[in-house]
Amino acid sequence: MLFRLGIFLSLLSLFLIRSESAVSSIDLGSEWLKVAVVNLKPGQSPITIAINEMSKRKSPALVAFQSETRLLGEEAAGIVARYPDKVFSNLRDMIGKPYQDVKRSADSMYLPFDVVEDSRGAAKIRVSSDVSYSVEELLGMILKYASNLAEFHSKVTVKDAVISVPPYFGQAERKGLLKAAEMAGINVISLINEHSGAALQYGIDKDFSNESRHVILYDMGSSSTYAALVFYSAYNSKEFGKTVSVNQFQVKDVRWDSELGGQNMELRLVEYFADEFNKQVGNGVDVRKHPKAMAKLKKQVKRTKEILSANTAAPISVESLYDDRDFRSTITREKFEELCADLWDKSLVPVKEVLKHSGLKADDIYAVELIGGATRVPKLQATLQEYFGRKDLDKHLDADEAIVLGSALHAANLSDGIKLNRKLGMVDGSSYGFVVELDGADLSKDEATRLLLVPRMKKLPSKIFKSINHGKDFEVSLAYDREDLLPPGITSPVFAHYSVSGLTDTAEKYSSRNLSAPIKTNLHFSLSRSGILSLDQADAVIQITEWIEVPKKNLTVENTTSASPNASVDNGANSTSEESNSNSESDGGVSNGSNSTVEEPSTTDLGTERKLKKRTFKIPLKIVEKTTGPGMPLSKESLAEAKRRLEALDKKDAERRRTAELKNNLEEYIYATKEKLETSEDFEKVSSNDERQSVIKKLVEVQEWLYTDGEDASASEFQDRLNSLKATADPIFFRFKELTARPEAVEVARQYLSDLKQTIRGWETEKPWLPKDRIDELSTSMDKLKTWLDEKEAEQKK
Repeated sequence: MLFRLGIFLSLLSLFLIRSESAVSSIDLGSEWLKVAVVNLKPGQSPITIAINEMSKRKSPALVAFQSETRLLGEEAAGIVARYPDKVFSNLRDMIGKPYQDVKRSADSMYLPFDVVEDSRGAAKIRVSSDVSYSVEELLGMILKYASNLAEFHSKVTVKDAVISVPPYFGQAERKGLLKAAEMAGINVISLINEHSGAALQYGIDKDFSNESRHVILYDMGSSSTYAALVFYSAYNSKEFGKTVSVNQFQVKDVRWDSELGGQNMELRLVEYFADEFNKQVGNGVDVRKHPKAMAKLKKQVKRTKEILSANTAAPISVESLYDDRDFRSTITREKFEELCADLWDKSLVPVKEVLKHSGLKADDIYAVELIGGATRVPKLQATLQEYFGRKDLDKHLDADEAIVLGSALHAANLSDGIKLNRKLGMVDGSSYGFVVELDGADLSKDEATRLLLVPRMKKLPSKIFKSINHGKDFEVSLAYDREDLLPPGITSPVFAHYSVSGLTDTAEKYSSRNLSAPIKTNLHFSLSRSGILSLDQADAVIQITEWIEVPKKNLTVENTTSASPNASVDNGANSTSEESNSNSESDGGVSNGSNSTVEEPSTTDLGTERKLKKRTFKIPLKIVEKTTGPGMPLSKESLAEAKRRLEALDKKDAERRRTAELKNNLEEYIYATKEKLETSEDFEKVSSNDERQSVIKKLVEVQEWLYTDGEDASASEFQDRLNSLKATADPIFFRFKELTARPEAVEVARQYLSDLKQTIRGWETEKPWLPKDRIDELSTSMDKLKTWLDEKEAEQKK
């Protein structure tokens, strides 16, 4: 797999146009976080995975608060077993969800969070008696951590990013994630569906000009499963006068089970081992009621499941699981598969639905690519192999990194500063269909007021226009088109609500005019590249036809041999056109004949006449979003306050890291200096015993302070102590350095003088034309340097 990844990145370097810009992609999962950076610096791969502080390619998607200190990623993971109620996980799956759904999900996974309901009906998490954070804020912290990884890895500022989302994410989830990114200071170029990111990486280094193909991307992650049907093909295009073949792919369909993933398998093992432990202990003990015990058990179960993927049996060992009792057991792969028996059938449902709705058969599928960590489970692979009738499934993609690497390609393509030299066209579609519902005076609830706006799998991005005949203010609701296909946890199909006003006043204003057509309202919608639907603009369109007085003109032609003295021409044709705002057209006009004998026309005012005139007005209407519930957007005030709180935490974290670094530097300096002065005989040559003991005494004093009063000292205090110790010890180290550096420098100087002396001797025979006085001057300078060296060396020896 690493070899194939290396080949992919090597090929990719040929497909990118060099630039100084850097962009990133973030694969935000339920449990893990991966970050890739596109940075075209010479001598490095164009797309690389940003490693974390533990040199790992993926980081736990965790936030923790312990003793008023915020911990992220690996730091948070380190305290899960001790403080399970202080470490917050699965945050991606909580965003945009109603409180009740989040609470139910947390309880089912034995997550001992203090989940409370906010004013929107969404969930927020209480981290202390007086501090709570919304899910958007907590996700913003994780995304900021991801952004910092990208910048530390690339050594440049990285603000633009593409973030991947599962296909079942609805409007509230996508909007909430964008708000979280905004809090983190990230400019999201686009959200991308996870399957589209994987599809990009699959197709970027392949040629489809000779053969199109259907590929199923099957992804089972920690909390969800989906199957995406992708069609790869190629078309001819003209570039610089040449016909070239351009690869492309289109997502034909995607189906999912948002509650089936690796966590379900782990929970089956957790329940099995919890029952076993309860039987061993007896006395009515239920380990499930103790969060710390469950956190320890879940951690070990995850390892056991991983071992079972490669072995037919696996042990589990948890020290002091509960009440100082250790727990040890084993389980076979066969037993594990039996515990999860119903999950294997469920795992095929997304695949069956994709094939059913596409009209394809299993034999029509060119490849079944596996992505997602849970696809490593042997029984799952065997189930898919049996269904497709294949000996082997396709594993050309890195199960963990396919999505983030493909998303990085998308980020590069959308970035202003980086462009793909080799094109791969992408056509993704909306995972949900949407309708618009109108409500207001004189609007009855029927097919005319419930219009299909976006059919399922409609291309992203898209612009949609709807026009209705209506003359009074009304309400607009955006909703999912099917109540049996809603995002997880959502109970109402309506996800956005707007009021459109100004129409009633406009209709009254023009009611006395001669309307040539009923008042229309034009509604302009957009389906963004991120899959978010919104009402962007509303206009009232009013058409008026009226008679108006216009000047009557008489055209007189003088000095002509072919026209009568007073020729008046009127074409009287009716003509209309439409322009925005108060645009008008009038009937009638003047047509001038072409005649070489005509010299200078003149007009005579003959009064006025009535002409028919048509005017079209487009009046902008006011749109106010009135969405309520968990999906409603945060107010400007709430968003500003959230940004302020996150910035304060970032500053506190930076100071904590700086303090820890300076404390570590001080500790290292004390140990290293003591060891050198106490064990190295070389330092006796450059210092007296009293001098060394004086330094060691100060080192011991600071060391004692470090582990007592200095335990919670500030960064500046650590720096001051370090500077003080260096001022005392550095003179010894300077002399020690000089002890070896000085003889080397003197030797270089003497060798140079020797070489130069030989050169001068050669000049007498080889270059007799050189002036003798200049050679003598050089020789004198050499003698002076030799004398200076001898004197200084003698002084140093004393």
